[in-house]
Amino acid sequence: MDDIKRYFTEVQRIAANMPCAKIAEVTDLLFEAWSESRRIFICGNGGSASTASHFACDLGKGTAVGGQPRFKVIALTDNLALISAWANDATYDDIFAEQLMNLVEPEDVVIGISGSGNSPNVLIAMITARSAGAKTVGFTGFQGGKLKHLVDHCIIVPSTNMGQIEDYHLMLGHCISQNLRELIATRSQESASIIPFQRSLI
Repeated sequence: MDDIKRYFTEVQRIAANMPCAKIAEVTDLLFEAWSESRRIFICGNGGSASTASHFACDLGKGTAVGGQPRFKVIALTDNLALISAWANDATYDDIFAEQLMNLVEPEDVVIGISGSGNSPNVLIAMITARSAGAKTVGFTGFQGGKLKHLVDHCIIVPSTNMGQIEDYHLMLGHCISQNLRELIATRSQESASIIPFQRSLI
């Protein structure tokens, strides 16, 4: 029982120390990408792979507002045939970078999720993204690992517990997606309130 209480006490402590300003920066970056019809790519390993897929689902569906464009978002973790082909024929370290080479364009956004910040395939994906002129975001923990040096924006969960870091990466996806939905809904309301100017005929 004490271990269970300790886990949730630590989760509460992390909440009080989350880098909210950084989260706002990433939210603004994604809203700008949506406004400019840019694409979002997300990747991660293991538990972070499922977080990448979940975040892509939330961005693609959870932010949908009637009458407004939708996010163009792709989870690089979801094409198992392509991942296994690159892992088998080349190297596992390149499974995300090779996919990006086919798709990424300047000003797109690439998000890498790595609890340690040191997953080689996530790091190589970030290098590939930056070389293509894309904007980069990292979700990590501990001290940020190598990932924090390879991205434009890095959200570091202030924890050394991998499970709790992954908890918060999932929460980041929810927090950011819900804020984006509100921003898009506000944009929709503002557009609806504009009365077209009609020139008077004299």
